[in-house]
Amino acid sequence: MLVFRDQTSDVDERSTERMHFRIKPRIKETIQRAAALAGVDDSVFTMSAAYRSALETIAAHERTILQPVDHAAFFAALENPPDPTDKLHAAVSRHRETIVSR
Repeated sequence: MLVFRDQTSDVDERSTERMHFRIKPRIKETIQRAAALAGVDDSVFTMSAAYRSALETIAAHERTILQPVDHAAFFAALENPPDPTDKLHAAVSRHRETIVSR
């Protein structure tokens, strides 16, 4: 049996925000059944699952994991970058014309 861990309880702030959404009956019944098996109410179960999924999604987009076979090519490119192409020069020029750095 899996032990339920509510990751949202680690966030030390008051719950002041609301989220409203419609749900299909079969999905609601499944969530309620799983929540009951975990020993928590369906709101806690749903919020914790959504929060955990959100953290995983953010983490997946914020880091790149290379397979061992790709390490050598990646570090070789960092150590010996290719000469800039005409397209790269054009992109840098467009960036300088359109973006104001502060």
